[in-house]
Amino acid sequence: MRVNLTGLLKQLKRRLRSKKRWLTLGSLLLVAGIAAGIRLYAGSGISGDSATVPVQASASDRLRERPVVEMSREQEETLHAIANGVDERMVTMQKSFICGEETQQVGLMGKDDILKLSEEHPQWEITVHAGGDVRFIERIDDLSPKCKETAYFGIDKNGNLSLFEGVPGGDQVIRTFFQLNVEHLKSSLPQESIRQLYEGIRISDLADFNSVLSTFSDFAVEAVKERGEKPKI
Repeated sequence: MRVNLTGLLKQLKRRLRSKKRWLTLGSLLLVAGIAAGIRLYAGSGISGDSATVPVQASASDRLRERPVVEMSREQEETLHAIANGVDERMVTMQKSFICGEETQQVGLMGKDDILKLSEEHPQWEITVHAGGDVRFIERIDDLSPKCKETAYFGIDKNGNLSLFEGVPGGDQVIRTFFQLNVEHLKSSLPQESIRQLYEGIRISDLADFNSVLSTFSDFAVEAVKERGEKPKI
């Protein structure tokens, strides 16, 4: 009798698939049964012949068990000081922008909660002040909302390119960047550009900030010195 090879192969494949399904189901049931037994044993609180009492993890235990995250030695020492220190500390949150900052006082927090917050936000810096207060610092690559409304680039009284709160001329310097070669600046740029810089160049976003900083970095004292350029006569 001639055997239909194609039909036979199809039957074998169907049987193998059926067998695999039963094997898979049996394996799942076996694993589920073992897991249930382990949970039942663990839930009974029995170890050997004696009962065990759950122990709450200490702050030091929490610190040891946290995921390994690359951090500075200073940050590690700060976290250990918190874990081994007083139970509660006053906590402040600080957002540090490229221009400006915002600070908010959180209030008293337990050391376990402080360590948990640090674990959830490993990119935040954490510092302990002389009085024992804790400060979390989040660094944000943007201008603060206030800077977007009031910041101006200009030249301070020492010839430095600086960022001012409001138009240049007062003492409201937010940040100083570098000293400008004023002579080279005046001989290289149109008078209108020089006037705008002295009166203040308004910035409202990060793109404006980077554009102005990049433009005038070519006129920094060190940059001009490296190029060996002399003011035009």
